[in-house]
Amino acid sequence: FQQFPGEMERVTAAPWQDVVIERDINLFQLMPLFRLNRGDGGFFIDKPCVVSRDPDDWDNDDIENVGVYRLQVKGRNRLGIQTVPQHDIAIHLEHAERRGEDLPIAIAVGNEPLIMLMAATPMLYTQLEYKMAAAMQGSPYKLVRTAKGLDVPWGSEYILEGRILARQREMEGPFGEFPGYYSGCHQYPVIEIDRVSHRKDPIFDSTYVGRPWTEIDYLQAMTTSAPIFVQLRETFPEIVAVNALYTHGLVLIVSTKTRYGGFAKAVGLRVLSTTHGLGYGKIIIVVDADVDPFDLKQVMWAMSVKVNPANDVIIIPNLSENLLDPACQPSGMSSKMIIDATTPIAPDMRGDYGEELDTPAQTEAWQQKIAGMIKELQT
Repeated sequence: FQQFPGEMERVTAAPWQDVVIERDINLFQLMPLFRLNRGDGGFFIDKPCVVSRDPDDWDNDDIENVGVYRLQVKGRNRLGIQTVPQHDIAIHLEHAERRGEDLPIAIAVGNEPLIMLMAATPMLYTQLEYKMAAAMQGSPYKLVRTAKGLDVPWGSEYILEGRILARQREMEGPFGEFPGYYSGCHQYPVIEIDRVSHRKDPIFDSTYVGRPWTEIDYLQAMTTSAPIFVQLRETFPEIVAVNALYTHGLVLIVSTKTRYGGFAKAVGLRVLSTTHGLGYGKIIIVVDADVDPFDLKQVMWAMSVKVNPANDVIIIPNLSENLLDPACQPSGMSSKMIIDATTPIAPDMRGDYGEELDTPAQTEAWQQKIAGMIKELQT
């Protein structure tokens, strides 16, 4: 993030241009599609990079979006796409439909890991994933511009080009999703593919999605924690660390220095207004700077001894939430909770917090000595 934005390098030739199909497209023949979970409503492409632009500002590279959205293969050249309101592609589609236009898109399948990580990162609307990928790798990110004006990764295996049909919705799903439950069926937009390009011997890349932990949890853990940390630090430089590892950040743990009473609650409210917090963050736990948010033993200790439920738990009703969260009622809406597990400071003088105990200085040495004695007894 400190090196953002990186540079982009546009080239005209790419390995995925080896084979080009523009007639009689049949995705069932072109890709080794399979059902991920037995209750899925069909075949899904679940690890694509979907590229779109804002039709109201088409020439602005900074608001091109690269995102990971599940795609249900509904026909030979038709896909269903899950567009939830919090995602940038939903904004692009809304702008296109207001204009009465289809939304051109490109779908990259079989991508190198870096762009997948960036596509799964909840960045700001004006931050381009390609420029972040370039910053991460320390060199320009290589792209190819399609005939419709969309930039796609040079190194992909497949590139599917088409459009989201304006004001057309079809049933999509069910699909086994990251919370560990099937998502059910919803009316979602439809994509029509009119061009497929791929390498001579393409590699089809997919991931398993299900009850944590799966590959998707590892994919999203770092890419969710880091941007929330950066966005919080812009408002609160006291932030020490952010843990968004659990179930795509539905639960977030933030450690921070506190400057005055009620400070941690303000941090929790700011979390809910970050790019990720708006649509995913549901339970926000704020702990002191000396509590490691990645060590659940420390977090549970802080919650056990520093939380007075009447004063330290805030529940906010009727906020937006990702509709894949099965606890939502109605779908896409949920209450959210902030738990202040920090030590009260002035002017909040509640509780009886005297001097905190330290671990005895010789503890580690004794642990090592006892471990050595046990090892000797076992041999």
